[in-house]
Amino acid sequence: MISERDSETTFDEDSQPNDEVMPYSDDETEDELDSRQPEVEPGQNQINRNAEESREPLKKDCSWQVKANDECFYKQSQFKRTIFLCFKKSKYAGNAIKTYKYNLITFLPLNLFEQFKRVANSYFLVLLILQSIPQITTLSWYTTLVPLLLVLGITAVKDLVDDIARHRMDNEVNNRTCEVIRDGRFKNTKWKDIKVGDIIRLKKNAFVPADILLLSSSEPNSLCYIETAELDGETNLKFKMALEVTHRYLQEESAMADFNGLIECEEPNNRLDKFAGTLFWRNTSYSLDADKILLRGCKIRNTDFCHGVVIFAGADTKIMKNSGKTRFKRTKIDSLMNYMVYTIFVVLILLSAGLVIGHTYWEQQIGNLSWYLYDAQDSSPPYRGFLNFWGYIIVLNTMVPISLYVSVEVIRLGQSYFINWDLQMYHAEKDTAAKARTTTLNEQLGQIHYIFSDKTGTLTQNIMTFKKCCINGQRYGDCRDGAGQLQSHPEQVDFSWNMYADGKFLFYDHYLIEQIKSEKEPEIQKFFFLLAICHTVMVDTSDGQLNYQAASPDEGALVTAARNFGYVFLSRTQNTITISEMGIEKIYDVLAILDFNSDRKRMSVIVRESGGNIRLYCKGADTVIYERLHPRNLKREATEEALDIFANETLRTLCLCYRDISHDEFEAWNKKFVDASVATTNRDEVLDKVYEEIENNLILLGATAIEDKLQDGVPETISRLSKADIKIWVLTGDKKETAENIGFSCELLTDETTICYGEDISALLQTRLENQRNRAGSSTHSSLRMNEPFFQGSRDRALIITGSWLNEILLEKKKKKKKLKLKFPRTAEEKKRQTEKRRRAEAYKEQQQQNFVDLACECRAVICCRVTPKQKAMVVELVKKYKKAITLAIGDGANDVNMIKTAHIGVGISGQEGTQAVMSSDYSFGQFRYLQRLLLVHGRWSYIRMCKFLRYFFYKNFAFTLVHIWYSFFNGFSAQTAYEDWFITLYNVLYSSLPVLLVGLLDQDVSDKLSLRFPRLYVLGQKDLLFNYKKFFLSLLHGAITSLIIFFIPYGAYLKTMGQDGEAPSDYQSFAVTAASSLIFVVNFQIGLDTSYWTFVNAFSVFGSIALYFGITFDFHSAGIHVLFPSGFQFTGTAPNALRQPYLWLTIILSIAICLLPVVAWRFLSMTIWPSESDRIQKNRKKYMAEEQQWKRRQSAFRRGISGRRSAYAFSHQRGYADLIASGRSIRKKRAPLDAVLGNSVTEVRDARETS
Repeated sequence: MISERDSETTFDEDSQPNDEVMPYSDDETEDELDSRQPEVEPGQNQINRNAEESREPLKKDCSWQVKANDECFYKQSQFKRTIFLCFKKSKYAGNAIKTYKYNLITFLPLNLFEQFKRVANSYFLVLLILQSIPQITTLSWYTTLVPLLLVLGITAVKDLVDDIARHRMDNEVNNRTCEVIRDGRFKNTKWKDIKVGDIIRLKKNAFVPADILLLSSSEPNSLCYIETAELDGETNLKFKMALEVTHRYLQEESAMADFNGLIECEEPNNRLDKFAGTLFWRNTSYSLDADKILLRGCKIRNTDFCHGVVIFAGADTKIMKNSGKTRFKRTKIDSLMNYMVYTIFVVLILLSAGLVIGHTYWEQQIGNLSWYLYDAQDSSPPYRGFLNFWGYIIVLNTMVPISLYVSVEVIRLGQSYFINWDLQMYHAEKDTAAKARTTTLNEQLGQIHYIFSDKTGTLTQNIMTFKKCCINGQRYGDCRDGAGQLQSHPEQVDFSWNMYADGKFLFYDHYLIEQIKSEKEPEIQKFFFLLAICHTVMVDTSDGQLNYQAASPDEGALVTAARNFGYVFLSRTQNTITISEMGIEKIYDVLAILDFNSDRKRMSVIVRESGGNIRLYCKGADTVIYERLHPRNLKREATEEALDIFANETLRTLCLCYRDISHDEFEAWNKKFVDASVATTNRDEVLDKVYEEIENNLILLGATAIEDKLQDGVPETISRLSKADIKIWVLTGDKKETAENIGFSCELLTDETTICYGEDISALLQTRLENQRNRAGSSTHSSLRMNEPFFQGSRDRALIITGSWLNEILLEKKKKKKKLKLKFPRTAEEKKRQTEKRRRAEAYKEQQQQNFVDLACECRAVICCRVTPKQKAMVVELVKKYKKAITLAIGDGANDVNMIKTAHIGVGISGQEGTQAVMSSDYSFGQFRYLQRLLLVHGRWSYIRMCKFLRYFFYKNFAFTLVHIWYSFFNGFSAQTAYEDWFITLYNVLYSSLPVLLVGLLDQDVSDKLSLRFPRLYVLGQKDLLFNYKKFFLSLLHGAITSLIIFFIPYGAYLKTMGQDGEAPSDYQSFAVTAASSLIFVVNFQIGLDTSYWTFVNAFSVFGSIALYFGITFDFHSAGIHVLFPSGFQFTGTAPNALRQPYLWLTIILSIAICLLPVVAWRFLSMTIWPSESDRIQKNRKKYMAEEQQWKRRQSAFRRGISGRRSAYAFSHQRGYADLIASGRSIRKKRAPLDAVLGNSVTEVRDARETS
C-alpha cells in the first residue's frame, strides 16, 4: 500500500530538474513530452532539428489550417463552430481587440441589470414597489425614489466614463495600419480588418499586428531582427529567419499575391517560445518552428521591411492567450461591507418582527377596545400585524444605507484622481504620470501582505554599464587622476581623442586612459583586444555611426566599453573580423567561434594573428574559468581579491583569459571540431566535449565588472516595504545566477542571508509530506497539516527556486498521455479504487502545495527564476489560496499580464515600449520606486479614510433610524415615523453626506513624509484593525445609544412643559423638529471629532450642513410652499414656532452634550494613556518635520570583506549569433562558404557519411 502511495507523489529521480531550462507550459504536446527523456537532448533545439532533417509533416496535433490569400477557404463547414442553437461562427478570430463592456444599445439595460445585482439596489426597488401600496406604507414614495435615482444615475455616469475610455483605447489599437495584400496589391489596412491567411508587409520600427509566419525580408537570407520589450521587457535584439524556399521565391509583390501555401500547425496556445507546424507549397512540405514566427507585440528592428502570412489573429494570438482570464476584482472591505449589509438585513427583519408582535398585542389589548381609533376596517390583529411588518420594513429601510455604495464610489473616484495628480509619482524622463486605471481597489492598497515583482524592466533598467575592471592584478575604475591618485570629486574622462567613442559612456579613472595611451602595458592591450574580438555581436552602420546588436545586453556593454577605450569592433565577415586598435585598422582570421550555452557559461574565439600565430581568447564566469587556468598564473590571487570586491559592490563579473595554440594542436583539434559540426545526433553535446579539449591551460588576463543598472531608489523602496511587514517575491524568466545577483543589488538578499535552493527544500518537503501521511494513516482524526516550522531559529533566510524545481516540488510535472486502449474498469470495485486513487493523489498534491507555501512564507525573500507566465500566476494563486493574504503583482511585459490579473492588485510599469502590462493593470507608473508612495501613502490613507467613513456612516444611520423604534413604544407600534417625511428623504442626501465624504477624501492621520518615514504605520491595514465586525457592532452600539439620547431627552423635556406664550410645545411636530435638530448637530459634530486633518473645506462642510438643514427646514415649513403643495408639506409653521422657544434650544444643547462629552473624554484618555503609533507621531510631528529638513538619504554602505558569493555575468538565455556568423547567413556581401573557413574536410566528411 505504501509503495503504491509513494508512486503517486514521489519525485522522478531519473530526470532531475534543469535550472537553466524554462519549464513546459500548460499546452505541452505529447511529442514534446517524448522529447524530454533524459537520453535525448533537452529543449526545443532537438525538436526543431529533427523536424528540419526529416522534413516530414507534423500531422499529429496540427489541426489548425491556414491558406494564404484564400478567403473562401475559411468559409468551409469544418471551420465553423456552434455558438448558440443553430447559429455558427468561424473558429478563426478576427484581429480586433475588444475590452469595452457596452455599446449605445446595450448600455442602459446592461448597466441597470448590473446595478440591480447589488442587493441594496434591488432591496430599494422592492421598497419602492411596497411604498406604492397604501395599506402598508406610512412614508411617501419620493423618500425612496429620490435617493435611488441619485445612486443609479451617479453609478451609471461613472461606468459610462470608464467604458468610453476603454472604447478609445481599443480604437487606438484597432485603427493602427499596416500593408496587406488586397486585389493583388499591398494596400494600407487597419489592424481590425486583418484576417487569418492575409499576407502583410511590415516596415522598420513597426509593431507586429498578429502572429505571422515570416516569408521574406530585406535582410540576407530573410533574417528579421525583432525587439520583444512588449512581451518580456527585454530590449536586446533577437532574430528570426524565413524558410529558404520562401526567401528565394517570395520577394516581389506579384509573387506574394500569387502565394497559395497551406499551413498546418498546432491550435492557438500560450507557448511564447514554441511552435510546430508544416508549410505545404508546390507539392513539397517544409517544417516550421518558433524561429520562423513573429508574435504580436514584437517590434521590427534593423530590418527595412519583412513579409509574413497571418496564422493567429486577435484573441488567438499567443500574447492574448498569455493574458489569462480577466477577473472581477473586489476589495476585502467590499466583501466585509456586503456581509455587514446582510447582517443589517437580518437585524431589520428581526426588529420588524418584534415590533409587529408588539403591534398585534397592542391591537388586541387596546386598539380594539378604543372606539376613537376605529378606522372603519374590521381587520383582525394578526392581519394588521402582517401589514405593519411591511410598514416597518419601509420605515426602518434607512438602516440599509442606499447611499453607502454611491458614496464609496465617489470617495474611490476622488482618491484615484489624487493618485493621478501626484507630482511625486511623475517620471519626467518618460513623461509618465501615475495612473489609477481602476477606481474600486484604492483602500486595498493599504492592506498588502505580499508583492510579486518581475525583474527585467521592473527592478532593473535592463541597461548594462561597464564600471570597473582588473587587469594583471591591478584594479581600475575608481575616481583617479592621470598619475593614479584618488580624487575627491569625480571628473569624467574625455574620450574626444577617440573618433569612434559613442559619447554616452561615462568613466572616471584617468589613470587607465593614460596607461592605454602609453601602450606600455601589453596586458592592458590584450585585455581590451579580447573584449573587441571575443563576442558574437553584429554591427550595423547608419549615418556614419556604429550600432551594435548583441544577443545579451552584457555583451553589448563590453564591446561598447572596448570601443570607447580605443579597441573598436568595426565589421565582420564569415571568417574575418576587423578591429581598429588605437586608430589602426587590422583584420584577423576567425578560425572558430566556441559559442556560449547555459552549461558552458563561457565563450571563446580562435583567431590567426598577423604574424601567423594562433591564439584562443576566452571569457566566462569565474567559476568555470578558474577550473581551466594554467597552474602558473601569477595574478590569480590578486584577481580573485578584485572579484570579491566587485561582487560585494553587486557588480556582474566576468573573467578574461587566453592561450597560444600551436599549428599542430589546432589541426588535430580542428578535425574533431569539423566532425562534431556535422554530427546528426546530439550535436550540441558533442561540440561541448570538443570545446572542452582546447579550453584549458588558460592564462588569466583579468576581470570585468558590469553594473546591471537598477532603477533609481529600488533598494530604498524594498527596505521601506520590508519594514512595513510586506514580503517581496521576485518572479522572473531570467537565469538563476542573474536573478540572485539582482537580489543582492537591490538588498533583497544580504551576506547574512542563508539561501535555500530548490534541491535543498525538496527533501524537507518530501519528509514533511511523508510524516503527514503517516500521521494521517495512524489516526483517522489526525489532521494532515503539521504546524511546526520548517526552519529552526530566527536566521535570515531566502529561497531561490527555478521553474523546473517549482514544477517538481508542486507535483505539476506533466505525465505522458497514454495511448488509447479499449480497456475499461470491469467492476464497481475497480472504479471505486481508481476514483479513490485519484482523490488521494489530489489531496497529497494540495498538501504538498500548502507545505511549499508555508515554507516559502517562512523566508524573508523568495526569488523564482526561469518561470513561465503561467507559473508566475500559479505562485500568486497559491499564496492567495493558502495564506488568505492580499497580494500585489508588478511587471512591465506581456509575460507578466497573467500574474497581474491573478493578484488582488496589478501594477504595470510604463516602459518606453511595452504597454501590455499597463493595459491589464489596475495602477501604472514609470518607476518601481513609486510603489512605496502608492502603498505607504495613498494606500494607507485610502484604507484609513474608507474605514473611518464606513464606521461613521453606519453610526449616523443607526442613530437616525433607531429613533423610530423608541417612538414605536409610544404609538402602539403602528409604524409611524418620528420625523417629517422630507427630513427622512434628505438626511442621507444633503444633511449629513458632505462632511463624511470630505473625510473619506481628504483625511490623513500623519503627513505623507511621515508615512514614508515610519513604514510600521502600514501594519494597521494588514491586520484589519480599523474596520471589522467588532468595529461594526461598536458603531451599531454607539448609534443605538445616540438614538436613545436623541429620543428620550426631548421626550422627557416635553413631558410636562409650557412655553413662554403659555402654549405647550410638546406636540408631535415640534418634537420631530427638536429630535431632528439634535440629530443634525450631533452627527455633524461627531464627524468633526473624527476628523484628523482639518481644512477650510471640512469646517465649511460641517457648519454648512447644519445651516443647510435649517434653511431647507424653514423653507419647507413655510406657509407659501404649503399653499402650493398642501399634501406634500404638512409641517406648516412648525419650525418657526418651535425654534423660537429657549427651552427647546436648551433641550437640544443638553442632547448634544450628553452624546458628545463621553466621546471627548474617551478620546482624551485614549490619546493620553494608550496612544497609538500614529498618535505618538502626530504629537511629535513638528520635531520630525524639523529633522526632515536636515535628513539626507543614507548612501548604501557596501561591505568590503571577503564574500563567498560571485555575481553572475548574464549571457543570453539562448546561444548567441555564432551560427549565423559562421554560416554567413547574416552577411550582406557574398562571402566564401563555410568550407573555405574549415577547409575541404567538411565536404569530405559529408561525402563519407553519404557513401556509408
